[in-house]
Amino acid sequence: MKVVALFLSLIISAQAFAPMEPGRSSTSLNAIKKKAPVEKKENISIFRRVANMDLFAPKSTQNDYGARNKKDLSVGALSKKSYIPNGLSKAQYDKLRKTEQKKKQANYKRNVAKAGVFIDYTDWYIERGTDTKDSWKKSVTNGHRMAKTKYDWQGDNDQKFNK
Repeated sequence: MKVVALFLSLIISAQAFAPMEPGRSSTSLNAIKKKAPVEKKENISIFRRVANMDLFAPKSTQNDYGARNKKDLSVGALSKKSYIPNGLSKAQYDKLRKTEQKKKQANYKRNVAKAGVFIDYTDWYIERGTDTKDSWKKSVTNGHRMAKTKYDWQGDNDQKFNK
């Protein structure tokens, strides 16, 4: 009895580690049921269906820079249950919200106008004179274009920024 049990356990464990027979492996989606024999659609794999989805097809320009202007965005009207900060009346708060919205729109419009504006490297290279002379290397900026700062860090004659 022990010998038979040992023999049977060896066969089962060997079968567990044996390679499996190749089965049918497919990723095709068979969700489309054939209703009529006239209409025959090919089976398309799940990956191909997902990869071919165009989620922005109805509004293809919705993620373009400046698309916010095409949307109907407005500040909501205040009701009786709306939050109004202490110290402000409903009219004052509404006016404040509208001025903030106008500031946001003006800032966005200003940024949209700057979009795509850049300096062509070839034009900058020739303007600097890199191709003909090396005087740019001896300048204070070493050929770099300096950014403007919000404040004048140079100071006045009576005010020095030295330690």
